[in-house]
Amino acid sequence: MISIKLKFRPSTIEGKVGSLYYQVIYKRKVRQVATNFRIVQSEWDSAIEDIVINLQDASRTNYLYYVRHRIESDKKIFKRIINKLTLSDSPFTVDVIVDEFQKQSSEVTLFSYMDDLIGKLWRQGQHRTSETYKATLNSFRRFREGIDVCFEDIDSELLVSYEYHLRSKELSPNTISFYMKRLRAVYNNAVEDGYVDNRNPFKKVFTSSEKTVKRAIQLKYIRQLKDMDLSYSASKSFARDMFLFSFYTRGMSFVDMAYLQKKNLKDDVLTYRRKKTGQLLSIRWEPCMQKIVNQYSSLSSPFLLSVIKDLTGNTRKQYHNALTLINRNLKAIGKELGLVLPLTMYVARHSWASIARNEGIPLSVISEGMGHDSITTTQIYLASLETQVIDNANKKILKLL
Repeated sequence: MISIKLKFRPSTIEGKVGSLYYQVIYKRKVRQVATNFRIVQSEWDSAIEDIVINLQDASRTNYLYYVRHRIESDKKIFKRIINKLTLSDSPFTVDVIVDEFQKQSSEVTLFSYMDDLIGKLWRQGQHRTSETYKATLNSFRRFREGIDVCFEDIDSELLVSYEYHLRSKELSPNTISFYMKRLRAVYNNAVEDGYVDNRNPFKKVFTSSEKTVKRAIQLKYIRQLKDMDLSYSASKSFARDMFLFSFYTRGMSFVDMAYLQKKNLKDDVLTYRRKKTGQLLSIRWEPCMQKIVNQYSSLSSPFLLSVIKDLTGNTRKQYHNALTLINRNLKAIGKELGLVLPLTMYVARHSWASIARNEGIPLSVISEGMGHDSITTTQIYLASLETQVIDNANKKILKLL
């Protein structure tokens, strides 16, 4: 018979908090397992050996509910360990139970597990992935009002509540899916690490994707943008030129533009590796590209464009700050052009793909030119274009009536 009980050890000083611990008994051997939970005497019911929650004391209510959830999670861990050991043919002792519990309970909370994973990804150089996980953790933390949760307590009900929370913030379905898919990846990782049994808690929430709204502009607007007189604003001129450079280079993403070095350009061919996928791309150098580089390249810098200026500083932060300012200026320029959709650097990439498709360039060629892993990704980019083509066809049919 194995006994697991929650016990309370009061403080020797009256009015001070005491500590909770687990008493594990097996074959008359008794072991104690300390916890980090601290409560006062009035919050403990010795008759039922459980926490008493006073709803009138708002300052303690959330904490005590959190402690109760953690205790329930710990009991589930003990139960899982005992079931596994009992079903095995090998003999075990009370020390084996305690050791296994301490091993499994050290990282079973979502927040601590994700914090460790985020740090690990950053150290491995996977900065973008690390940042997306950090954004997901911050979002879920806000939903939980800072209260951590054990993996055992992550179920369909909790995730459905999180989805409703995100919808109440008027986030798009794709943004909701973004958070859910990253949470699911973390959960699956914890399953592989043995911290939780997979109960498929994500089956009732949105983890697919919807067609994105149109983010491409017509060629005539690209021409208007190119011909605009922005000499009155250096920051707007820079934003416009970065947009055009992206368009000229087959929709190169801004992060790749920011880190382009002069050594990437050789014999009129620009060769670079995409930050997102690691794919190696080559682009024939054109006079329009050189014109922008001549304007923004610095002799003392190894970079092709003047996005990152301080080589000794945080280059990633410089790239982010530059992108924020460029997009702000592009949106203002877009309004001057009378565009309905917000003009951003990402629009350059979509526009190149859409205009290329309009010109009859095969989908496989567009996909290769953009550095996509598959044609499916390119089709997502061109979804709005295909809808427009269908609508135009429908209009022609209706005119026949």
